[in-house]
Amino acid sequence: MNLKFTGTRIFALSLAFIMMASLKVLGQQTMVLDEIIAKVDNYIILRSDMEKSYLEMLSRNDITGITRCDALETLVINKMLVAKAEIDSVMVEDGDVESNLDRRLQFFINQVGSEERLEEFYGKTIDQFKDELRESVKEQMVVEKMQGTITKDLTVTPAEVKKFFKTIPSDSLPFFSTEVTIGQIVKIPEPGEVEKEKIRTQLIAIRNKILAGESMATLAQQYSMDPSVRRNNGELGFFRRGDLAPEFEATALSMQPGEISMPVETDFGFHIIQLVERRGNTYNSRHILMIPVPSPADIKASRDYLDSLKTQIEAKTITFEKAAKEYSDDKATASDGGFLLDGTGAPRVSVEEIDPVLFFTLDTMKVGNITAPIDYRLDDGTQALRLIYYKDKVPPHQANLEQDFQKIYQATLSAKKNKILSEWFRKAQGDVYIDVDPEFDFCNLLKENY
Repeated sequence: MNLKFTGTRIFALSLAFIMMASLKVLGQQTMVLDEIIAKVDNYIILRSDMEKSYLEMLSRNDITGITRCDALETLVINKMLVAKAEIDSVMVEDGDVESNLDRRLQFFINQVGSEERLEEFYGKTIDQFKDELRESVKEQMVVEKMQGTITKDLTVTPAEVKKFFKTIPSDSLPFFSTEVTIGQIVKIPEPGEVEKEKIRTQLIAIRNKILAGESMATLAQQYSMDPSVRRNNGELGFFRRGDLAPEFEATALSMQPGEISMPVETDFGFHIIQLVERRGNTYNSRHILMIPVPSPADIKASRDYLDSLKTQIEAKTITFEKAAKEYSDDKATASDGGFLLDGTGAPRVSVEEIDPVLFFTLDTMKVGNITAPIDYRLDDGTQALRLIYYKDKVPPHQANLEQDFQKIYQATLSAKKNKILSEWFRKAQGDVYIDVDPEFDFCNLLKENY
């Protein structure tokens, strides 16, 4: 099998990894003499782009033998996809880019603990990070959308999977470490009315201060729990109808400029809102957000709820999968019956890939058991509880169709996609202008497989 252009290699980096590596590069102080080394239609590739891509690819644990030619080729292919996307009117909305960027940045903020620590470590503000990363994030989204357009509705049959598997030499079959099938049912404690009323009372007191003449911007800095308050004093900027929470929007659009609302509850917490300005179907608002915290009694109620659910599952009055789908607060796993999935979508994960806390929890369990409710934190730091179900364990083994059909299916699908993409690239080269500096002629870019 020719492994040079797997889907991972062609479109290489997941967006989260791009941003992680980009943050590392942005934090470096080394000066690089820059120059244009390739052009694809109206898009250019700088030497610094290649170097950054090269470092990113070297940082991946699953890629070996990477060269700068590989990095440059990936960049040229991405630019081809972006150029063709422009020709074919395949676009991504700016709002989607901003949302994606916000989610990715929030991930890194959660990793380091706060916006302040991230900004202090790299010497840049969140807005500067966003400005520097926006184009690369948008480009990757266009690349992914274009790739999806090219391979739309592609499927493979079981017969194709078996045929593909037979083409793999026995000495090239991957060896999988111990894998486990584990599920979770998550319950996020909800603040009760007592805690909510405390927040409403605090916000009304803050509102009264504003009405008495104190600055809402100053009070937002002092009280708001919206992480963006440090850079915007609570002012959100212009949004279109439908962009913000319905309750927030309905209140903001019902007011006159300068008016301050009573507390409004949304999924994010409680707000007092000030309409700053309205322009047609867009509006600018300022808010102070306060989020009620579950009390010990609220947490106990959630624990009791999960205990009751565990009893029902063990009594076989409901299956774990059905309980997870209907009652788990973790939407990412609930739709799959609560089970954690591997990269192919199979409900089986390597013990090497699960987090240490979960690993040690499993180490104390027997297959078929369900834990009592366990305290843990979501990725964003939210306090939660969960039941863990240890359904199955597969010992280390060499890949085979019986145990690893889903993995082999995905490999077959990837190979089929690569074939279609190869055909697309061969044809697309005639539709876009590509000029690479003669310095890189030895790389034979886009020639080996096309």
